[in-house]
Amino acid sequence: MNILFLTENFPPETNAAATRVYERAAYWVRWGQQVSVVTCAPNFPVGKVFPGYRNGWYRREIVDGIRVGRVKTFVAANEGFFLRTLDFLSFMVSGGVAGLFGPRPDVVVATSPQFFAAVAGWGVAGLRRRPFLFELSDLWPSNIVDLGVMKRNLLYRGLERLELFLYRRSAAVVALTRAFKEDLTRRGVGPEKIAVVINGVDLPRYRRRERNEALAQQHGLSQSFVVGYVGTHGLAHELENVLAAADSLRVHPRIRFLFVGAGARREALMREALQRKLPNTVFVPPQPKEAMPDYWSLCDVALVHLKNLPTYATVIPSKMFEAMGMGLPLLLVAPEGEAQRILGESGSGRWVPAGRPDLLAAAVEEWAEQPDLVRQYATGSEAAAPRYSRERQARDFLTVLEGAVRGARAVPVELQ
Repeated sequence: MNILFLTENFPPETNAAATRVYERAAYWVRWGQQVSVVTCAPNFPVGKVFPGYRNGWYRREIVDGIRVGRVKTFVAANEGFFLRTLDFLSFMVSGGVAGLFGPRPDVVVATSPQFFAAVAGWGVAGLRRRPFLFELSDLWPSNIVDLGVMKRNLLYRGLERLELFLYRRSAAVVALTRAFKEDLTRRGVGPEKIAVVINGVDLPRYRRRERNEALAQQHGLSQSFVVGYVGTHGLAHELENVLAAADSLRVHPRIRFLFVGAGARREALMREALQRKLPNTVFVPPQPKEAMPDYWSLCDVALVHLKNLPTYATVIPSKMFEAMGMGLPLLLVAPEGEAQRILGESGSGRWVPAGRPDLLAAAVEEWAEQPDLVRQYATGSEAAAPRYSRERQARDFLTVLEGAVRGARAVPVELQ
């Protein structure tokens, strides 16, 4: 089968969408499928093209057997509504044009979080007379309304109509959470065309390992109890509350908070930590994907942190699965919902209500003093990881793709 995938994010970017698309596609190629990816020059999240790349009209490369075509876009940092929308629209146009060339695919797939890539995918599929699949990783545009970036005005209603149009015109919608399927069903999308394929972790890459002592010494973490936040430092994550928790725990010399990654709020967070004179926070810039397991190895606890908004009750952050693969206990700060359910089913950690830095600080202090409890959650985390392997996700997704090519409805795949 020849699969064409449109995504604005792809390695060497390390965000969830880039990792998910690449790791799955690598499995598909290994299993004998042909995969072409249309993407742009890597620049997420800071809006600067990575070294070794340029924002040219078209560039071809082969990445682990995946045929990658990079197109020119309007490059913008992951902050602000207007410039980011120009970025999305530019990829819709250039990615859509690029998708019309090359070998004719059997199926066309596009992934959110922003659905203008899906508009391009739908257009390419229609012009090339092939089925179109929409991978749904975020409920856009409702999430940007929840963040306060946009109001429920005429523009929003237009975007929502476009969103529903894409769901209804797709051969299948592949939703990353059950809550996404429930939301679409409530809004009139037929449940028979929605397949739930929960996110996962590439277990050959992420597995329990000893702490990288050289790296720990480099960052002053050798004798510390390390709470690690690894991922995007964005508006959705409200990491200011983590700094508030760190402030209240400054009297505990062993406890350290490690932040690894980039994002719209990173510089502001570093300034705030400096203003508070926090001795227990360490900020590390974004790292290449191959280095991430070594940074995870520095952590005693994996922190997953989301803002207290209804939309984040529907998501499952991908870093949860990476932490499970590493055998780390999870400290989840989020609204009650999908991520909390996964945590409870797996016995991999503790949930703290979002927006309560006092409760976060209390949980960290308790865990730092109870190593047996930490080990218990770590055991649950490692045991749960195979249920959410990237290989299993790739097989389930491939089942939906094969069904679409045959003209069948979406197979309601779901992890049990």
